[in-house]
Amino acid sequence: MTKTTPQRQLFTVTVYSENSVGLLNRVSNIFTRRCLNIEDVSASVSSVPGIHKFTLTTWADRPTMEKVVGQLEKIVEVLKVLLFTDDEVVYQEIALFKVATAGLINSRGMEDVIRRHSARILEITPEYIVIEKTGHGQEIEQLFECLRKYEIRQFVRSGRVCVTKSPIEHIDIFLQHQKERQLKASQS
Repeated sequence: MTKTTPQRQLFTVTVYSENSVGLLNRVSNIFTRRCLNIEDVSASVSSVPGIHKFTLTTWADRPTMEKVVGQLEKIVEVLKVLLFTDDEVVYQEIALFKVATAGLINSRGMEDVIRRHSARILEITPEYIVIEKTGHGQEIEQLFECLRKYEIRQFVRSGRVCVTKSPIEHIDIFLQHQKERQLKASQS
């Protein structure tokens, strides 16, 4: 009997935590020990005051990711970890391109590229133009390839930001269960 290898796919991991120095390092160490590359990461405050949210993506199989989630939840400052596939979240990235102004002045092509890719110009100076593109990774890569011929001077891209397609906020449910457990414990 042959054993099938679990299928690798891109997972989005959301870590809700306290704002603690060194936490991202401890989180990334868990991925490193399993030889998982973090494709991108973003961090911000969450919808719940005092709770921060890390969003990471990585290619792996589900059994491996379930073990990673279990390990992450053992970190003291981590409150809750959620695991998603692309069909369970709405996600975007943002990219900024600094391009030589001469490219826009000397060619109508760049303006067409910006319109075709639904990008927008944030700043124009005599030396450079800053262009913003919000979208999925592939859309940003396509715009990058189109802008290459216009002398890209700088390029920066965010990590994935996402919200679940679920109508509920999972951290709210977790916090409610925690309050109920504390209340029961105090009444015992």
